[in-house]
Amino acid sequence: MDLKALRRRCEHVLDGVPVPEPFDVDTFASTIAGRRQRPLHLLPKQTPVGPCGVWLALPDADYVFYENGTSAVHREHIILHELGHLLGEHEPHESVDDEVLRELLPGLDLAVIRRILGRTSYNAAEEQEAEMIASMVLERAGRRGPLHAERATKHGDVIDRLTVTLGGEQTR
Repeated sequence: MDLKALRRRCEHVLDGVPVPEPFDVDTFASTIAGRRQRPLHLLPKQTPVGPCGVWLALPDADYVFYENGTSAVHREHIILHELGHLLGEHEPHESVDDEVLRELLPGLDLAVIRRILGRTSYNAAEEQEAEMIASMVLERAGRRGPLHAERATKHGDVIDRLTVTLGGEQTR
């Protein structure tokens, strides 16, 4: 994907979305909930099974599950990545494993969950967009230097996520 075009798309997605100062991910999530006019719940995952983060859009509310057993910086980035899917109005393409759903939503009937969710993973372009949105929110919050598409490398997002996960500063 053309990174300059991706950045322009993400800037458009974030137009008019206020970033709280000082930055607080819960306040940012509340702003998004208000824009969508529906509740948005941020919930720590109680299991290491499945991806680090999951966004579920159920009929009455949005739920973002995130890995809690990681650094605060990584946890915040996971949440922002999932909110990036929400802001980008991404449509899921494949299903989440039943074991993951049982761990995330214990006590609920899997058949009902499957009917509501349909499919719950994203294509590569949507993953790139969610990642860029998360990084741009942090950039706008003054937490990271500006991302320059012309300096981005094929593996830049992976390197940045690893750096952030390990508690370092992003290099671009």
